[in-house]
Amino acid sequence: MRRLTTRAVATVGAAALLTLGATACSSERDSSSSTDKSSASGFAKDSLVGVALPAKTSENWVLAGNLFTKGLKDAGFKADVQYAGASTTVADQQAQISSMVTKGAKVIVIGATDASQLATQVQQAKDAGAVVIAYDRLITNTKNVDYYIAYDNFKVGQLQGQALIDGMKAKNPKGPWNIELFSGSPDDNNSKVFFNGAMDVLKPYIDKKQVVVGSGQTDIKQTATQGWKAENAQSRMDSLLNSTYSGKKKLDGVLSPNDTLARAILTSVKGAGKAIPVVTGQDSEVESVKSIMKGEQYSTINKDTRNLVKETIGMVTALQKGAKPTVNDTKSYNNGVKVVPAYLLAPVIVTKANAAEAYANDPNLAPLTK
Repeated sequence: MRRLTTRAVATVGAAALLTLGATACSSERDSSSSTDKSSASGFAKDSLVGVALPAKTSENWVLAGNLFTKGLKDAGFKADVQYAGASTTVADQQAQISSMVTKGAKVIVIGATDASQLATQVQQAKDAGAVVIAYDRLITNTKNVDYYIAYDNFKVGQLQGQALIDGMKAKNPKGPWNIELFSGSPDDNNSKVFFNGAMDVLKPYIDKKQVVVGSGQTDIKQTATQGWKAENAQSRMDSLLNSTYSGKKKLDGVLSPNDTLARAILTSVKGAGKAIPVVTGQDSEVESVKSIMKGEQYSTINKDTRNLVKETIGMVTALQKGAKPTVNDTKSYNNGVKVVPAYLLAPVIVTKANAAEAYANDPNLAPLTK
């Protein structure tokens, strides 16, 4: 799946992030869709809402589960929040979604473990009259996804690509710069979106030979990190350092799609006794924010999970009242079968220079920037 647009989608203003009313969707939306049928009359406020999340592989997923559990309860709903296991994630999540359908969930929020393997389960949900919201990761190849809510993930990739260039320019204004590329797990639909966004910025530099991918590995299949696992990223970085940078050749930068992988890449580089390159990230994980403030990891992306969960619960509340949730993108997210109406939040690039400002309202991260 690829986005229909190759440039950044419309940004979301600060005011828009704080409001998720019950306004109508764009007229581009098909009025006969399954969403309209299943949510037109609303449902009881104390109904069950299912939330199916991936394995606890990063801090943001752990936080999301806690926020959904509390937030849905505070909003008056019954919450069934479940995580897929670490070893059989797809099978776990398939069974969990089916269980939520059996329990009578009116809305099922899904952070997909594998975007392409949930068609049967979301069909079951739709047949039972539930509304399906894809959370953070778009579910592909099915007509039975009603809404998608996420940070603008193509923009995330663009910010990462630009941060990589900016960081390398700050160290060596003239270039050229040697880099390596990492992408996320191939079963996560977001991995391709992040990568394409970054390459939207990096490819012109590569074409002009201002940026050189030392290993020559520029295809997403070559750069993928199965399961988003740190050990897989570290192992690949070890191999790249041994094969491409074993002599005096300098590594100037590494495109890392998230913080967990960024730290693994840095561990590999430091273990090889190499100078620390510019390394990007995402998710504002505590250890990575500490690393940024120490001058090691160069950047991360602030995608405040609190806001994303809050807006998702706002969607559920609108549906409960029989209204259509607000969307702000009805063109960009084609899942292979349909264009899914989306609500996108704006990501923020964070470096040492703006960390204090970026995390000023985050009680967990603000103290780390002092």
